[in-house]
Amino acid sequence: MKLLRSATLAIALATSMLTGAVHAADVSMGDGNITFATPDSWLAIMQTQGEPEAQVFQVPDPSPTGKNSLARVTVTVQHVPDISSFHQFMAEATAKALVLPGYKAVTAPPEPNSNLYTAQENGVQFSYTEHYWFKRGYAIQLRCMRPSQSQAGAAWKAEFDKGCAALAVQLK
Repeated sequence: MKLLRSATLAIALATSMLTGAVHAADVSMGDGNITFATPDSWLAIMQTQGEPEAQVFQVPDPSPTGKNSLARVTVTVQHVPDISSFHQFMAEATAKALVLPGYKAVTAPPEPNSNLYTAQENGVQFSYTEHYWFKRGYAIQLRCMRPSQSQAGAAWKAEFDKGCAALAVQLK
């Protein structure tokens, strides 16, 4: 599964580079029940349909780090009948995170239904921020992941984190 996910992201990235990446803007998911806007600089690199539905955006890192480590934001939406099913959705996603190579919780989550942690991807340490909501009959996961260290510097990391936080406000 991990190999399939990596291959899918690699194909999506290569396709976006060859075809001219699609800039993200207004997004609608869950039959129009979940809508949000993303910064123009974010590139839509993958989309799935069905249950769950997901949208993946690359947040370009202009430094050499960005050539090897793909900073990205994923929004996953799944129709669920009740709060119990939402909690199951969140527990399953959290269980997947716990088995990532090098998983380490960073701090206590800043708010309910959130996780902050680091883990390894292809030998690079990434910082993850995850938020979960139950809204209009949908379980929503926002997952922001960026290299923990980027040659783009503190300003780029701050801009990434700001974009993730702004998206979280829209999805609440």
